[in-house]
Amino acid sequence: MTIDHADGPVRKRGRRAHRPDPGDGPVAAFAHALLLLKETAGDPSYDRMRTEFGAVASKSALAAAARGLQLPSWETTWEFVRPLAVTVLGEDEAQARREWRARWTAARPDGGDPGPAPKHGRHGWLLVATVVAVVVAGAVVAVSRPRSGGGEPSLPIAGDASSLVADVTYPDGSRVPVNQRFVKTWRLRNAGTVAWHGRFLQRLPPLDGLDVCHTDPRVPLPDAEPGADVTVSVPVQARGTPGACQVFWKMVDSGGRLYLPQSSGIYFQVEVTG
Repeated sequence: MTIDHADGPVRKRGRRAHRPDPGDGPVAAFAHALLLLKETAGDPSYDRMRTEFGAVASKSALAAAARGLQLPSWETTWEFVRPLAVTVLGEDEAQARREWRARWTAARPDGGDPGPAPKHGRHGWLLVATVVAVVVAGAVVAVSRPRSGGGEPSLPIAGDASSLVADVTYPDGSRVPVNQRFVKTWRLRNAGTVAWHGRFLQRLPPLDGLDVCHTDPRVPLPDAEPGADVTVSVPVQARGTPGACQVFWKMVDSGGRLYLPQSSGIYFQVEVTG
């Protein structure tokens, strides 16, 4: 769009996005660091971060994280950082997570760390071989972005698809007490034309801390021919403090290669009460 000016036409610019001043405090400095990361990764749009690079947070949550008005949750922070630092820039996922977790902790108003993860023995209940899937808008898809052996995200398989038949237990928004153990169950359908063999569902970090629910990091998915239904369950231990708890997943093979890479993030969600 242009407007007339005495010296000739001048292009009228749209309103520029708010850019936090790192001198305004630790929260603003943290948001500024998120924006610098985004720019280093080519400054993709929030839509592109979600649809192409696999961020599972909403567009509004990603945008709010970079405004610096309040500190985003660690889950939202990691969904801002992971697609950019790991998927686009190729950084080591574990190292990136440690570095940004430390930055996020330092930016918290109390400056405190949420604490170490509870430890579970190898023969504890969390090691039961079970399956988790999560649903958004009636579709069952996978949610992390494991890398293939060559370091590139996997390509979609033509005809590969899945759907939810029934949300059997603990629908999203269910209330559970702090530290309660419960079992989430779904009935899923192989809605595509590709058989499921040797697949797993891999949990997306964070895996530890008092502010997350605890499950196995990876669980096997029952084999299913096209059109077949399977019932799958996962034991969960609620987080150690009250608040919302979301657990995100992706469908992978035994080597961590991603199925359904074109799908946006999914999760199960419960409200943990004191």
